Amino acid sequence: MILKGKAWKYGDDINTDLIIPARYLNTSDPLELAKHCMEDEDPDFPKKVSKGDFIVAGKNFGCGSSREHAPISIKATGVSAVIAKSFARIFYRNAFNMGLLILECAEADDISTGDELEVDTEKGLIKNLTKNKSYQIKPIPPFMEELLSAGGLMEYVLKKRES
Repeated sequence: MILKGKAWKYGDDINTDLIIPARYLNTSDPLELAKHCMEDEDPDFPKKVSKGDFIVAGKNFGCGSSREHAPISIKATGVSAVIAKSFARIFYRNAFNMGLLILECAEADDISTGDELEVDTEKGLIKNLTKNKSYQIKPIPPFMEELLSAGGLMEYVLKKRES
């Protein structure tokens, strides 16, 4: 799969409260959550992000409390993937369960806000078209790929029941 979009860069230890503030957890409506995604870290993010863009971060993205609202809000903004040096374990699993593509890239620090990226998930490669550089991404485990192609864990289970 080839994905193209603009990078929105954040630092290390972006926690789930920064991804979706607790004051919005009274809803599970993805579109309502998307309006507040990253708002405490970057108040204009929901207005400036476009479908297909990427969130790029440093280490330990998604740390903090275990809330499915975080990957749901990101996915609902139209972000095609989150690229980070590393992910908090619970966020990693929640992202795949919600059908949000996340990619580990040791060289994520080299990507800047505004860089145009092209991601080839089959080749495990990110091309930074702005800087004319390429970066390797950690392979996605096969079962996680199945979850993504199904649209998340619930959809995966429903499809398995039907077959």
